[in-house]
Amino acid sequence: MTSIPAEVGTESPFWWRSTLDDGVHLGFSSIAAGNLARHVGPQTDVAAHRTRLQEAMGIPEGSLRFLDQVHSADVIDAGVADSTPRHTHAKHEPGLTGDAWVCADGSVPLAIMVADCLPVLLVGRHADPQAAPVTAAAHAGRPGLLSGILENTISAMREHGASTITAWIGPGACGECYEIPEAMVTEVSRERPHIASTTRWGTSALDLRAEAEAVLTGQNVAVAELSGCTLEDESLYSHRRAPGEGRFAGLIWTTPTPHQTR
Repeated sequence: MTSIPAEVGTESPFWWRSTLDDGVHLGFSSIAAGNLARHVGPQTDVAAHRTRLQEAMGIPEGSLRFLDQVHSADVIDAGVADSTPRHTHAKHEPGLTGDAWVCADGSVPLAIMVADCLPVLLVGRHADPQAAPVTAAAHAGRPGLLSGILENTISAMREHGASTITAWIGPGACGECYEIPEAMVTEVSRERPHIASTTRWGTSALDLRAEAEAVLTGQNVAVAELSGCTLEDESLYSHRRAPGEGRFAGLIWTTPTPHQTR
């Protein structure tokens, strides 16, 4: 697989980032940003890593929202306040539990953490060009893909008025590396044939990206060209390659342009 290099040199906290004409910023962090997860990897510097990342994003400290991810198909409305943590154990992310965020006006900076699963960033635009974009970030691993996390995210975006949607599928374990038992491939590919794959060494595998693309295009979502394999690219965290080291994040945030209304 071909990776897109980090924005500027090896010290950049971004593996990739882009800014759209309507003020939406998209990015995927690299290991240079440090471990961003509270449930895995070294914990002493997670808060500092998040602070430095927000500085690089150009957003206020503490404004970037993280979910307690559980491989579900649950989509959280980022506009819903939740001041009471659902967990008290330090290993959990305080606050809301789910595997995708949707923000009706793009005003909340969103993060989704991964380390082989796919981080999917989505931008929805209204028929009214002056309306602020609908933004979303989804954690699409095998369980979430199979249970409908992307379909649910798209549905939530359309409920907020998105008439057209574009998705960026970030780096994850590719179909030539994600080896799993043949019986599991046979089972999950019965209804989702796009997910079946073969490793480069000839064993059974899953292609999460192909399945995600099939789901998105089947829902009339445009998919932007982007690639990257966490198992092959050592500038990214990978649970399979290096268990327990950490998580990187898919990130989406906005800088409103003058013509947009809230």
